[in-house]
Amino acid sequence: TGAISSLQRQLEIQESQLRRIKSEKETLQKKLRERENQLQAMSTKFCSLREEQKPEEMMVTIEKENCSLRQVVTEQESKLAEQNKLISELQGTVSQLQAEVLTSQYHIRKQQRAQEAIQSQAETLQHRELQTRVALECITSRFERYRSKIIQATFSTAGSKPPQAEVTDEEVLEAMQKIINERMEFHQMLKQKGVK
Repeated sequence: TGAISSLQRQLEIQESQLRRIKSEKETLQKKLRERENQLQAMSTKFCSLREEQKPEEMMVTIEKENCSLRQVVTEQESKLAEQNKLISELQGTVSQLQAEVLTSQYHIRKQQRAQEAIQSQAETLQHRELQTRVALECITSRFERYRSKIIQATFSTAGSKPPQAEVTDEEVLEAMQKIINERMEFHQMLKQKGVK
């Protein structure tokens, strides 16, 4: 955005210079037309002087006036050519700056679209993370209830001592294994005695 503002300021400066140069060009063209009119008037004047002056004097006067006017016209044409060249250069600079502004605006729009896509992806990920946390809490809650039931069932059997503190998974597993082994031994004993 800063680059675009800078380019636009440069563009405004160049366009201002271009307007000023065009105005100067119009002024020079006006002066050139005036000089041409003066030249035409002088020609008419010389024609009228032809009858009043001697040919030699008239030719000297005409030559002086023509020389002076040619010099003025040449200077004006030279200035006009310089102004045209400067206008051409300024128009090229203005076109270049306009192209740079358009390119910068295109890149900014492209970055904004990319940023919007990233923002959308971030929101989707946040939503998924929230769903995952809710699911994890639900699973954790169910696991804790299931574990509590296992501990309750394990330590509520005859001959088991209820735990005095927090029971680890290994301790629960050992207690369950003990119950299973005792049942297997009891089952084996009944089998040996012939009891179904």
